[in-house]
Amino acid sequence: MAKLNEKYEAAVVFSMKQGEETIKEAVEKFAALIGRHGTLESTDEWGKRTLAYTIDDETEGYYVLYTFSCDPSFPAELERRLGIADGILRSLVVTRA
Repeated sequence: MAKLNEKYEAAVVFSMKQGEETIKEAVEKFAALIGRHGTLESTDEWGKRTLAYTIDDETEGYYVLYTFSCDPSFPAELERRLGIADGILRSLVVTRA
């Protein structure tokens, strides 16, 4: 039998070039998107961190970890939206155990 809800984590690195106000809006936008398609358990903002290597000429990024549960079809849509959104350096969506 297929599971109705799976548990996931999404790690997102936002560009610091946008400014802090725009980053906060983007964090809330993705939290609301996850909330509409599942249950957002937590939004853990790690804040500004130095990147391990330069990405798009940037050495710092704003890290956020979303923990949520949803239908197994939603993570692909979330990855698509994260991939086309402006101001996101890297993102990764994984299944939690």
